[in-house]
Amino acid sequence: MRGAGSRGRARLGSGARPWPAGTGHGLGWGCGGAFVRRGAPVRPPPPRPTLAMAAPWEDVLRNEGAIQEAASVAVDAALLEGVLMRTEREPNASDVVNYAPFTLLPSAVPSALFEQAYAVQQDFNLLVDAISQNKEFLEHTLASTIKVDDFTAQLFRIHMQVLKEGLAQSVFLGINRSDYMFDCGVDGTPALKQIEINTIAASFGGLTSRTVAVHGRVLKVLGKSEEASRLLPNNPSKGLALGIAKAWELYGSRSAVVMFLVEEVQRNIFDQRCVENELWNRNIRVIRKRFRDVFEKGSLDDAKRLYMDGQEVAVVYYREGYVPKNYNQQNWEARLLLERSRAVKCPDIATQLAGTKKVQQELSRPGTLERLLPGRTEAIARIRATFAGLYSLDMGEEGDKIAATAIADPDRFVLKPQREGGGNNLYGEELRQVLEKIRDSPERTSYILMDKIKPQPAMNYLLRAHSPLQVSECISELGIFGVYVRQDKEMVMNKAAGHLLRTKAIEHADGGVAAGVAVLDSPYLV
Repeated sequence: MRGAGSRGRARLGSGARPWPAGTGHGLGWGCGGAFVRRGAPVRPPPPRPTLAMAAPWEDVLRNEGAIQEAASVAVDAALLEGVLMRTEREPNASDVVNYAPFTLLPSAVPSALFEQAYAVQQDFNLLVDAISQNKEFLEHTLASTIKVDDFTAQLFRIHMQVLKEGLAQSVFLGINRSDYMFDCGVDGTPALKQIEINTIAASFGGLTSRTVAVHGRVLKVLGKSEEASRLLPNNPSKGLALGIAKAWELYGSRSAVVMFLVEEVQRNIFDQRCVENELWNRNIRVIRKRFRDVFEKGSLDDAKRLYMDGQEVAVVYYREGYVPKNYNQQNWEARLLLERSRAVKCPDIATQLAGTKKVQQELSRPGTLERLLPGRTEAIARIRATFAGLYSLDMGEEGDKIAATAIADPDRFVLKPQREGGGNNLYGEELRQVLEKIRDSPERTSYILMDKIKPQPAMNYLLRAHSPLQVSECISELGIFGVYVRQDKEMVMNKAAGHLLRTKAIEHADGGVAAGVAVLDSPYLV
């Protein structure tokens, strides 16, 4: 499940909790659809039922009249709160808009795993930043990939060219989102497992800031005011804007602007506007430009300051540029111009490369984290605890063996290419067919294999414009937004900035809100 930075439709202080103590309500979450009292043994999961348990809303889901009323209220609440997207018919105009898809009810999330995801986010921020500064690690890790993947190769060439010229940029801003699912192990104990970390154009921090109020209204209409009061406050758009504002301040020119680098098609503009408005509230001027605008009107002065239409640019915030279709020759030239500039890029191209699937796989190798984060034993343990099994398909005995294993048992794995934006992963029979085709070809090195995570489904309604109201068996994915700012070698800001929960029907193997598969959700901690 993947969000997108404008990816198409619609990707704390140390030890602090961003939610009230005691929000677990004395219940725990067990696999197999079981909710268990804290301290009670977790029962081994029974055979998977035809329909998963709907707890904690099982009583509501049986009441058709209440559901119909709640759905009507929910849609109006979403429009009132600004959970909005432009329409497919008019993606670049706001004359007619509709609500972004969302769940009728908030989804149950194990409180211990939610807390674990927040607790590790500052560690992941440090890790991504360390990778971005390690030329040798990126060069070694991506060596096989750039031989067969033109997109990653072009990003890497720009990275090397900028390093050769000498970095003009001295302030670095990272906005990432680490995505997880709750895996049901063989003993029935749920575990937090990372799907990926998005280091460019991580989206829906704006709309998810407004979704909690919608779910609170729905629960009150359904007579669950106490449960509504337990929903967690969440405002990633403010946290993301704080990072951008700090980078703008450190750049050192009050007349300079923040430039959102946006797509040609902008259905998800309201998600971006939430962050943009936070910056305007701080009297920071924001402009919105596309790659072609940069190619036509962007320029550097002798000090490598970036100018657009005569305005100096302090920060470039990418909501575009993460997939090959975003680029033609002119756009690649525009990207190089931006990377050569003194402006703070979010992300700079090294940080984008740090988010590739090949890097994710390499991090799981014994000793890699220790080399990247020397002396940070506790942080390494927290990071490693979230890893699912990850496997290289590089040419050689190791790659041959795992390819054969996956072909023989494809349902155990996910085949992941070096792509962002959702809808790219391969499963089951399709995975087997692709691997059989490329098993003896260097092309296989453009993919990695990951153990397939198997979460416990639950029942919910997925509300989409012009779609019938029907109950679905669903699974959820939790994302934690991270923000950091570094000036030269000093880490100035490092925080978790909020969360995003997305939910989809189980029949969809891959794809996020951007792909029209997942919908926005809110966690209800159990």
